[in-house]
Amino acid sequence: MSSLGGQIVPVTPFQQNCCLLYDTETKVGVVVDPGGDVPDILAAIETLGLKIEAIWLTHGHIDHAGGAKDLKAALGVDILGPHEADAPLLAAIESQAAMFGVGGDAKSVTPDRWLSDGDTLSFGDHVFEVLHTPGHAPGHVVFFDRAAKFLHAGDVLFRGSIGRTDLPGGDHATLLASIRDKVLPLGDEVGFICGHGPGGRLGEERRTNPFLV
Repeated sequence: MSSLGGQIVPVTPFQQNCCLLYDTETKVGVVVDPGGDVPDILAAIETLGLKIEAIWLTHGHIDHAGGAKDLKAALGVDILGPHEADAPLLAAIESQAAMFGVGGDAKSVTPDRWLSDGDTLSFGDHVFEVLHTPGHAPGHVVFFDRAAKFLHAGDVLFRGSIGRTDLPGGDHATLLASIRDKVLPLGDEVGFICGHGPGGRLGEERRTNPFLV
């Protein structure tokens, strides 16, 4: 029986967790948040023998979306997400690169499809619910596989921390509301991968994360 597989490829000087999600039997999958270092992402895809069907973006910051345009050109697949509220961020990726002094290959990008709260995405038998979770970025979305009890949380929630809100479009109160109203109700047993560092379980964050207790 096939199951949900995952491989993290750390990319950019920000060590962002570009994530390959795939069906372990058919090897069909997606790339989530290709922030840069596209050759490394392509090498990981080849090593795992994956057939990538789409690129999913959680939000429009350079370390999550800077490599999306080049990866789309290499793979010939569509870019899905984030929410349209991040259109200004995606249009400004090249200026973000100049501001942070990184990402010489980063390119501004427009997705093939914007995502909205309540949408669903899938590959193989794996269905992900799209939740709009603003606060770190206005158009941030997360991807939830209810059957697998797995969440890709992007930069909304980290182990022991939460997404920063001092970047353009960030808002602390909005982020806490997204976590409280959208993320934690998914269930204590849900495991998550986040945009930087190790993942964890929602119950542990609800009980011990200093930003939430």
